[in-house]
Amino acid sequence: MKLFRLRTDLQRASLGGFAFALGLVPRDLPRPVEGYVLDYVTAEEDEPDTYHFHVTASHERIAPLLEDLFGLLGGEVHPILEIGSRDAYRAVDVWMSQEPVTRTAFLRTWAAYAPFLLEDGSVSAGANTEEPAVEVFLDHWKGISVHVPLMLRERVEMILDRHGLDELAEPWLDDPEEHETGMDTRSVLDLSEPDLPDVEDLLLELRDHWRLELNVDPEANVDDAGRELGTTLWYAMVLVESTTDRDEGAYGTIWLTAASLAEAESLVIDAVEEHPEWRFDRLYSLDRVAFDERPDELAELPPRPTSTEVLHVSFEPWSGGEAGRHEEAGHGG
Repeated sequence: MKLFRLRTDLQRASLGGFAFALGLVPRDLPRPVEGYVLDYVTAEEDEPDTYHFHVTASHERIAPLLEDLFGLLGGEVHPILEIGSRDAYRAVDVWMSQEPVTRTAFLRTWAAYAPFLLEDGSVSAGANTEEPAVEVFLDHWKGISVHVPLMLRERVEMILDRHGLDELAEPWLDDPEEHETGMDTRSVLDLSEPDLPDVEDLLLELRDHWRLELNVDPEANVDDAGRELGTTLWYAMVLVESTTDRDEGAYGTIWLTAASLAEAESLVIDAVEEHPEWRFDRLYSLDRVAFDERPDELAELPPRPTSTEVLHVSFEPWSGGEAGRHEEAGHGG
């Protein structure tokens, strides 16, 4: 794990004694009310009905409350992580584990990255289990969402009561998404030294620890509204290893056109194989890019590409056994 640090120059925002995560700064919002709202959720098809708790609590209560709520999860869990997307046609990247990890392993990783997960307003995370059917999720406003089967209602209420949280007649905000303009987000990671990891570095580590996969159809290419996009421009960053020196590697940047995520990933791997001095290690990021954001070397690219191909490949070597943080502003070519 790369050792990350939080910034020390930030002052925590608060409203009426309610403390927010360091990465959140409220504007024009009503005074927060601590507590929870409870909804009965009627399931569709053959799924059982559930209860949904949404908890609002001051920052200092969140970590110990989550510790108790994670105890509701079964022995094997499916981690979930959501983060703002750099993809031109998707607002949020949802990462989910298709293969379970043990609850112990999940909690070990959570503890290691808790300062980031609890403080950064761009990331949401949690986990669910199939037996019992429970989900505990910390949203990007740092409210806690808990879904449980009917038989676990009393157990959740006992946990919330133990933490001094009562049921509310109505939520603090009816629909938080309607108040997005009332909350600013800011970076919480210290990037004052070259080797300190940024959000993308931590996301890569969490993907590895929790076996996360992007929750999109790999064979399709649609925007958030479900519209078919056809062939689009993609930008990939990959980590590669030297085929001649075990202590050397490189960051690869690849521009390509493709009609799906699966096709783009295949083209990226093929592009690396065209350079025998490098061996593909793993994908750092892969995002679709709007035509107007193409680099100068792709100035002749037509607005609606019809063919799928690799357009540009470059490598930035590093050595010494471990790569430092990749300095990048936008989509570097």
